[in-house]
Amino acid sequence: MANPRFPVPGGPTLRAKGWRQEALLRLLENVLAVGEDPDNLIVYASLGRAARNWAAHAKIVETLTTMDEDQTLVIQSGKPVGLLRTHPQAPLVIMANCNIVGQWAKAEVFYELQEKGLICWGGLTAGAWQYIGSQGVIQGTYEIFMRIAEKRFGGTLAGRFVLTAGLGGMGGSQPLAGRMAGAAILCVDVDPERAAKRKAIGYLDVIAPDLDAALALVLAAKAEGRALSVGLVANAADVYPEIHRRGIIPDVVTDQTAAHDLVYGYVPNTRTLDEARAMRKTDPATLMAESRAAIAVHVRAMLDFQQAGAEVFDNGNLIRTHARDGGVADAFDIPIFTEAYLRPLFSRAIGPFRWMALSGDPEDIRKIDDKVLELFPDDRIVANWIRLARDNVPFEGLPARIAWLGHGARTKLALAVNAMVRDGALTGPVAFSRDHLDAGAMAHPNIMTEKMKDGSDAIADWPLIDAMTLCSSMADLVVVHSGGGGYAGFMTSAGVTLIADGTDAADRRLGLSLTNDTSLGVIRYADAGYSEAVDEAEKKAVGWLGL
Repeated sequence: MANPRFPVPGGPTLRAKGWRQEALLRLLENVLAVGEDPDNLIVYASLGRAARNWAAHAKIVETLTTMDEDQTLVIQSGKPVGLLRTHPQAPLVIMANCNIVGQWAKAEVFYELQEKGLICWGGLTAGAWQYIGSQGVIQGTYEIFMRIAEKRFGGTLAGRFVLTAGLGGMGGSQPLAGRMAGAAILCVDVDPERAAKRKAIGYLDVIAPDLDAALALVLAAKAEGRALSVGLVANAADVYPEIHRRGIIPDVVTDQTAAHDLVYGYVPNTRTLDEARAMRKTDPATLMAESRAAIAVHVRAMLDFQQAGAEVFDNGNLIRTHARDGGVADAFDIPIFTEAYLRPLFSRAIGPFRWMALSGDPEDIRKIDDKVLELFPDDRIVANWIRLARDNVPFEGLPARIAWLGHGARTKLALAVNAMVRDGALTGPVAFSRDHLDAGAMAHPNIMTEKMKDGSDAIADWPLIDAMTLCSSMADLVVVHSGGGGYAGFMTSAGVTLIADGTDAADRRLGLSLTNDTSLGVIRYADAGYSEAVDEAEKKAVGWLGL
């Protein structure tokens, strides 16, 4: 549900000198159209911004509309700093967001730099203008649920109770993903506006007035084997322990609150939402301490559920890290989702690939859906997802789709779509990107690269090499992001955007960039000793040297 003051772009009229520039402009407009707080340029995750400030945003827009194809716009932490003469095959935009030298990469330093207007955090896909609303993470959430279903519950979550929290820009995918997996899912959030937004777009079936009503709805649906998503406006640090105290043990427990940020994200159960917002400016140190203490209570309840037999996992928001700092010594007994469920896929560079119809025409996505099913009829994960998404996932902003495709498959689809643009089968060009949480694109020792087989968890060379490889491969936009706020010092990632405008030049950019991007992902995991990656490298000749 887009903000009416930030309209969704679309149509055939160009404001820039070419479709490549116009495409990036539309993607910038789109992340604000579907963003959580566009008035403050915030797209998701409490602090993830599309640009550093409105003056920077205005200059980015001006530059994209006037630059030539043989120029490159340089952006430093959301601020455009240069327009360089390069060549028509070079990236149109290169950016680096929130990269702080190691010893200084701490939350307190980030906040100081942010207050001075010197830096902003791009999240993963916010600052790179690649966010497509909750759909951007919904398939990943669904695939996690389905891997759990296969591991523990005979292949389905029908008749199972999933407990989670967080209904923001990332966590908002959970209720729909859980319902699509067949579960009765309860999603807790302190912010009534977030719950209302998820209900309005069809991700939440119902918002319960209190915990008693929420549990009655969920347990009835569980008993009937009926899929249902229920929202509850409350604090998870209160709700999780209370559910455990009542002797109710969900089948699956996780969390996707903004626990990564103790000031601007997580709201402690000692404060109302309004009080916490006020303290962000007046007393952030106390707020951080109270958030950490509340997270400790929250995670202790998750561990209690785990001891009682629930499948419990960390969904990638640093909640275990802050709990451990708050005194929960065994917080890391809860596994991270990547290592627990998805690493065999990442070892073959299978990850969240996405495309956006720049025309704004939903029919373009439906035609690409058909092409996906035609190209990959034997890919069970992809075919299942496309059919489910068509029936269940509403578009937010520019019509878009996401699907977990790997090495070779991404290139094959993108080239086919570029041919569809060239032949006039689609109304307009299409933009391709992927989540930064991708095989060769992220170093994050508490999420993506936790417990790597060779111990290479904290080595950040891979995303840096990935970004350089993508520049060498003529991608349209290339970005390197590091963590901000509570994520400061915890991660580095690389992102890419490519425009299928129907030209022969686009064929070359798409072919090189997507093939090399996934090749590097396979190489990263083969180098770490994963047999699936070694097999992929050998079968598909990705260029791994095998040392």
